[in-house]
Amino acid sequence: MPHFRFLAALLVSLLALASFGANAASPENTLYLDLKDGRVVIELRPDLAPKHVERVKQLVREGFYNGLTFHRVIGGFMAQTGDPNGDGTGSSKYPDLPAEFSQAPFKRGTVGAARTGNPNSANSQFFICFEVASNLDGQYTVWGQVIEGMQFVDGVKKGQGANGRVANPDKIIKMQLASDAR
Repeated sequence: MPHFRFLAALLVSLLALASFGANAASPENTLYLDLKDGRVVIELRPDLAPKHVERVKQLVREGFYNGLTFHRVIGGFMAQTGDPNGDGTGSSKYPDLPAEFSQAPFKRGTVGAARTGNPNSANSQFFICFEVASNLDGQYTVWGQVIEGMQFVDGVKKGQGANGRVANPDKIIKMQLASDAR
């Protein structure tokens, strides 16, 4: 009987691994975000936001995000980056994107497109949620989900006050798609 339990446990483990592999994002839809403390792996969600994912891939392949700061970080809420000006006012050279709102909830590790009060103003800035932020559901575009390394996002230097502005902010070391990684 002990052998049967062992074999049953082994079978369950193998099935779990097989199903994980089947659901894992393809290398073309897996983003590596390297921070000072380690690598964050983000599953891109073109099924939810194809235009935003396409833009992120374009900017990543151009090296746009490398060296940019986490200019706004609010503990218990989110860490925001993607602004070449480092103060929340900048964007890429490309036009803003139309909103791609979905029913996907903002939870721990959700990656969303930052924008102004205009729903169609997202460009290059994005944020990663530290915790559930249901107040954002259906009002901001979800384009990714952290699947590994959230502890490294947790370690990003936090800002002060309600605006979360960060003095001497942490930076993105490098962003790359898994399909392009060397």
